Amino acid sequence: MELAGVAERLRNKTVVITGATGFIAKLLVEKILRLQPGVKKLYLLVRAGDQVSAEKRVKSEILQLKIFRTLQGKYQKDFSSWFWDKVFPVAGDVSLKNLGIGDVGLAEDMLKETNIIVHMAAAVNFRERYDTALAINTVGVKRVIEFASRCAMLELLLLVSTAYVNGKEAGVMLEKPLHQYRNYDGRSDLDISEEMAFAEAKLKELVSSNASEDTIRRTMKKIGTQRAQKFGWMNTYVFTKAMGEMLAYEHRSQLPIVIFRPTATTSTWKEPFPGWIEGIKTIDTWVTNYGKGHLKFLPGDVTTIIDIVPADIVVNAMLCIIGCQPQQSLDLIYQIGSSMRNPLKIGELVHAMYRYFSEKPFIGAEGDVIEVEQPNMPATMASFYEQMDIHYKVPLQDMVCRGLSTTDDHDRYNHLEREYNFTVAVAQVYRSATFFKRRFDDSNMQRLMATMNERDRKLIPCDTKFINWEKYLTEIHFPGVMECESREATRARL
Repeated sequence: MELAGVAERLRNKTVVITGATGFIAKLLVEKILRLQPGVKKLYLLVRAGDQVSAEKRVKSEILQLKIFRTLQGKYQKDFSSWFWDKVFPVAGDVSLKNLGIGDVGLAEDMLKETNIIVHMAAAVNFRERYDTALAINTVGVKRVIEFASRCAMLELLLLVSTAYVNGKEAGVMLEKPLHQYRNYDGRSDLDISEEMAFAEAKLKELVSSNASEDTIRRTMKKIGTQRAQKFGWMNTYVFTKAMGEMLAYEHRSQLPIVIFRPTATTSTWKEPFPGWIEGIKTIDTWVTNYGKGHLKFLPGDVTTIIDIVPADIVVNAMLCIIGCQPQQSLDLIYQIGSSMRNPLKIGELVHAMYRYFSEKPFIGAEGDVIEVEQPNMPATMASFYEQMDIHYKVPLQDMVCRGLSTTDDHDRYNHLEREYNFTVAVAQVYRSATFFKRRFDDSNMQRLMATMNERDRKLIPCDTKFINWEKYLTEIHFPGVMECESREATRARL
């Protein structure tokens, strides 16, 4: 007998989605509505001062997006009323008790009706203020768990994390839980309560000393990086997400919790159309700045596997978990990526960038055509800094020695200095991605995918092995990223 399937699992169900205005969350909302029009309600938790503001955010940041054109074509004039019959914006904040929901009646309705919670709210800046990242990425999980524990009809709590909580080690990263009171090297010295108290004390200390807002912001960012590296994580983002996972793991026996860890997310492969993306993410910093002529050096081992996964594959994997995760399953964690099934080497990515921008060069704001050269990839950080001396530091010193007597001299100096600072910053931030030899195990995800019926395999494909990376990058992803970059630049000029 064939299993009921993902669509049937969602029929007449109420789903709460936090962080609903995020990139992946928007795609999830669209796919749920397209896959199962009979879903009962989608409560979308967004940061807003009140319900009116929350509705305005959902209308402007979700409803009006191009990704909803398929549904608009299906329902035509009735689309708006159909959408608002299913979608309920909720003003809230995951860092607060009761998820910051001020409308008591609404909160009670959610607690009575909710079947599935998808927690996606996150502070994703790698160098976010430590207090802010803790509040959203760590305390946010605690608040969601508290809310979920009061839901009378709860079937699943899906917490969206990141594969990079696995720390800085090389090798195969397994779908294994993280534990409190242990840093990534296994020593018993990581206490989440102490970290929260530490961040609070540092903030109070800065405020008491009458530090400026800028000083507080820069100091708390620096502290976040220091604490992450002390305990064995790359940055504040993954460290605070890891602590959120630790809190979730401690409640696994009381709640139907599943943790989902995608790798680096890129533009859509197929749905609702190829190449849709919002914002510049992960490898796209390399792509856009290389195409615009700002990034000529990227240190790294060309044989390093760069694990990326298109956004629609991520959404489909989430739906696979929602639809196929068996009750009382021992599998707590699912990772989705490409490094095990369809590995892409960073050298292949860089070659694709060169090929694409050689054939379709970026046109600057003044109409100038940016010609690119084959990217220079120093094999070590030491050789990278030697290149930086030759191509930037020495020329900058020579310009100073000769004197900056004209406006053009100052402009050339400033341009070269900005390019140098940017190149070094990118190299330092992404060195873990360009040098570390690691892959992300997805055995749990593969086993779950194997339980899908044939209809679901077609409706929610989530296997990266079928992606032709050269074609995807040059025909879908790079064009989508550069279109996004163009939109952002236009918006900035307005």
